[in-house]
Amino acid sequence: MAIDDILIDGFDRVRQTVHSTLKRVTEDQLVYRADPESNTVAWLVWHLTRVQDDHIAEAFGREQVWTASGWVERFQLPFTPDETGYGQSAEEVGAVRASAENLAGYLDAVHARTVECLRGIDESDLERVVDDSYDPPVTLAVRLMSVLSDDLQHAGQAAYVLGISRRAGS
Repeated sequence: MAIDDILIDGFDRVRQTVHSTLKRVTEDQLVYRADPESNTVAWLVWHLTRVQDDHIAEAFGREQVWTASGWVERFQLPFTPDETGYGQSAEEVGAVRASAENLAGYLDAVHARTVECLRGIDESDLERVVDDSYDPPVTLAVRLMSVLSDDLQHAGQAAYVLGISRRAGS
C-alpha cells in the first residue's frame, strides 16, 4: 500500500466516525455538556475540522476551505475567521452552535481537499519541513500524523459525548 493511500485511509476513518455520530445526533445533543466546562459534539467536530483545514492548507500552500468556500459565513460564529478552537474558553466552546448538516458539509469539503493534497505524495515529500518555528522543525510527516491523531481523538470524543448525552436523557 502506498503512503498516500495509508494517509487517506486514516483521514477516511475520521470522516466515517464523524458521519456516524452526526447522523444520529439531535440539535440538543449537538450542544449537550456533561458539565459547564465540557466540550460539545458541535465544538469537537468543528474544531477537528478547523485544525485539519488550517494545517493541511498551510502545509500545501492553499487557502483554507473555511474562508475560500464560504463556510465561515455559513457558520456565523462569533470568532475571527482564523480561529480553530485551540485554547478556547468554556464560554467560547459553548458559542459553537451549528447544524449537523453544516458540520458534515464542512468536514466533507475539508476531507475532499485533504485527499486532493495527499494524492500522489511519497516518502520524500514527507521529509519536507512545513514549520520551522519549532526545534526540531516540523516535517510534513509529523504534521500529518499530528492532525490525524488529534482528529481521531476528537472524533471518538464526539461519539462519547453523544453517548453521555443520551444516557442523560438529552
